[in-house]
Amino acid sequence: MNSRDVNSHAQPDRPVPDEAPVAEDRPGTPRQVRRYRRGRAHRLENALMSALVRAGVVPHSYLLTTRGRRTGRKRANPVTVVEHAGRRWLVAPYGAVPWVLNARASGRIGLTRRFRTRHYTIREVPAREAGPVLQKYVAIASATRDYFQADKNASTQEFEAEADRHPVFELAPSGASEG
Repeated sequence: MNSRDVNSHAQPDRPVPDEAPVAEDRPGTPRQVRRYRRGRAHRLENALMSALVRAGVVPHSYLLTTRGRRTGRKRANPVTVVEHAGRRWLVAPYGAVPWVLNARASGRIGLTRRFRTRHYTIREVPAREAGPVLQKYVAIASATRDYFQADKNASTQEFEAEADRHPVFELAPSGASEG
């Protein structure tokens, strides 16, 4: 029995620790890539960031709203939106966490900034499209860099290689907005 069998009940946002990929900080010096762990401190940080993002004080950031895939209740998380090649993109730096699963299930999300909400349909993109978006994301979202193997100066191909760990969604306006 391997660690996957023992931990098959693990949530997607709580990967098995011994499966953490190794990144190179300096050539020849491996380091562990940080893993996302939900907890009390993270919930507090999200609550504070959500208030700041809703008010529009944090650059590139929005309050993402999804509907719970099981409960149907609205869920909100602060996120960073990337503008690249004339389009808008949503990146999941922590992997397939609950908001990603909810967004995939419904195919639509809401983004709020400065108390105005806009609704979008989403399309998850393959690694080839995700690579340049992830590269730009790491350049602007410094707080999440430790969750990536590729550093901000890495090639697009290095970001494509880890696209399976960081889902990327293209945003298309759905026409409805509030505010």
